[in-house]
Amino acid sequence: MNKYSNFKILIVDDNHDNLYTLRQLIEKHMDARVLEADSGKRAIEIALENPDIDLIVLDIQMPEMDGFETASLLKIRKKTQDIPIIFLTAAFKTEEFQQRGYDVGGADYLLKPIDDNQLINKLSTYFRLIEKERNLNQILEEKVEERTRELNEARLYLENIINSMGEALLILDPDGQITSANPTAYGMLGYPEGELNGMSIGDVFEEETDQQADAFMGTWLEALIRSGALPSIEARFITSDGTRVPILFSRTAIADESGKLLNIICIAKNMTGYQKIDQDN
Repeated sequence: MNKYSNFKILIVDDNHDNLYTLRQLIEKHMDARVLEADSGKRAIEIALENPDIDLIVLDIQMPEMDGFETASLLKIRKKTQDIPIIFLTAAFKTEEFQQRGYDVGGADYLLKPIDDNQLINKLSTYFRLIEKERNLNQILEEKVEERTRELNEARLYLENIINSMGEALLILDPDGQITSANPTAYGMLGYPEGELNGMSIGDVFEEETDQQADAFMGTWLEALIRSGALPSIEARFITSDGTRVPILFSRTAIADESGKLLNIICIAKNMTGYQKIDQDN
């Protein structure tokens, strides 16, 4: 038969004859694995031990802990709160128990004496819904994995480009603090990897007029916000030992949808060799 063989159902009733009848009926029509509990307390223990239970058929009228209390305790536990519960109730108690059953988290109810076809149809319906949800979740998981893989590949591709750039790249926050730099920037400035993070752009940069970048951050920000990018300028990097390195320096703003400045992308080309050629001429 092999029907619903990958499902697990917990049946709960204090009457062992009822448990036997339920088990025989279920196993006659489907291959779902059936677990039994003869009390609310035992039902909670089994559910916690088997978090992969797909469905609980729960008798309402039981001594010590009735079905409502059992359901309430199952619904407040993270491991068991999402398991659908079908209540079993005597026909003459339907109106009294129906709303209360829904209030404590019941998904459905069946009347005693149990109609064989009604029970199997309800179980089959829930199993089909659960199976459909599983398939949808699997599709979503596969799509998330695929998207994550694509994003990782794009990130690695971008990192490879940045790390292999011949120009220095510095990323600044809106206050002019360095948040990231590529290997070329560390090589040009002579700092160990990671030490540039948190430094001000003014610590490593000055314009041709001998004014450091800190003095111009306000002007930068205003111009970047207006235009999004600034023309390249001749400037100098200040290395870790104080050496001045001539550079061609450009700045581009990165803003959010509202126009708020998020980062400033700075790219610097080492112009030392070019200057030597100019001086020779």
